[in-house]
Amino acid sequence: MTVEVALSLMAGARVDHLVLCDADDQSTGLVTLARLAVLRRSPAYTDRVRLRDLPEASVAA
Repeated sequence: MTVEVALSLMAGARVDHLVLCDADDQSTGLVTLARLAVLRRSPAYTDRVRLRDLPEASVAA
């Protein structure tokens, strides 16, 4: 899932975080709206950045 899709999903669901899961539905981390908003404002951001490509600092395990 891209950051753009995650942000859209979060806005539609009116939530401030997403729990990330692997293929076995095991929780692998948590990403917050605030972290994604900061990432989105960074100069390195593109609309193709995927959640799995985020640096560890952006995803809490």
